[in-house]
Amino acid sequence: MYKQAAQAYQKTSQVAVSPRELEATLLMKAAARLQLIKDEWEESSFAEKDEALAYNRKLWTILATSATSAESQLPQDIKNNLASLGVFVFKHTMAIMIDPVPEKLATLISINRNIAEGLRAQAE
Repeated sequence: MYKQAAQAYQKTSQVAVSPRELEATLLMKAAARLQLIKDEWEESSFAEKDEALAYNRKLWTILATSATSAESQLPQDIKNNLASLGVFVFKHTMAIMIDPVPEKLATLISINRNIAEGLRAQAE
C-alpha cells in the first residue's frame, strides 16, 4: 500500500514540475555528480568518472537537441547560444577524458549551475 502511494505521489510530482524546473533539477544533479567526482578524485574509479561525464554529456545532448529543434519556441539567438554552449560542453568533456585532471570539472559544474539558476529564475 505504501509503495503504491509513493508511486502515485511520484507520478503526480513529475506532472506538476514545469519543463524548465525539470531541466534545472537535472542540471543540478549532473553538477552534483561532477562535484563529487572532483572532490573525491583520487578515490573515484575510472568507471565512476566516466559515468558522471557520460550523464552530463547525455543531458546536454538532450538539452541542445530540444532547444534547437524546429518545434522549440525559443528565440533564435538563445537557440544559437545553447547550441554553442552544448558544443563547448562536448569539447571540454573530451578534453577531460584525454587529460583527466579534477580542476577541469569546475568549468562543467559552473556551466550547469549557472544555467540551472537561470532556468529557475525564468520559471518564477
